[in-house]
Amino acid sequence: HVNNTVYYRYMESARILYFDALDIFSTDVFTVVASSQCQYLKPVFYPDTLSVATRIEELRNSALRMSYVLWSEKQQAVIAQGEAVIVCVDKINMKKTAIPERVRLKMKEIELSVSNII
Repeated sequence: HVNNTVYYRYMESARILYFDALDIFSTDVFTVVASSQCQYLKPVFYPDTLSVATRIEELRNSALRMSYVLWSEKQQAVIAQGEAVIVCVDKINMKKTAIPERVRLKMKEIELSVSNII
């Protein structure tokens, strides 16, 4: 079976792809995971193909809460659900800072495109 720590890597990969779409890595902020959790619903066995759905559940001044749903093609079922709180910190002083406005607008655009209102 797939080790439980790998689920966090899947969620991280989805988060990085999402953040890449926001072009957040070209800004003056780092994104830091303040907390994360995963609810394991079913074991996964190799070989399988997983899909990870990611969305922003809550958008604050300097932080956001993302949720993840991991889907198994082989089982045709949700195998895990997760959540993470991500905080933006200034690259120079490493202190919490506001999410850049252009990134915030892009987040809202992406979420609205899938009918998620944040």
